[in-house]
Amino acid sequence: MPFVHIAWLPKTARNAEVRKEVAKAVINALVNVKSAEISPDKVVVRFSEAVDGFALPAGHTHESVEKK
Repeated sequence: MPFVHIAWLPKTARNAEVRKEVAKAVINALVNVKSAEISPDKVVVRFSEAVDGFALPAGHTHESVEKK
């Protein structure tokens, strides 16, 4: 299962909706590399902020980025 971790410096514009959009783009990029043979249901994208003690937001899967 591909696990992608994105660590950002804090920025207020990076809210849950922005993380969801970025996760969708990352999942699509991985799945579209046919030779990698990656199924979208096996990809998890997580985000963190580069600040000590900052809580991690929930991860995203192909299912969560497709739901509106």
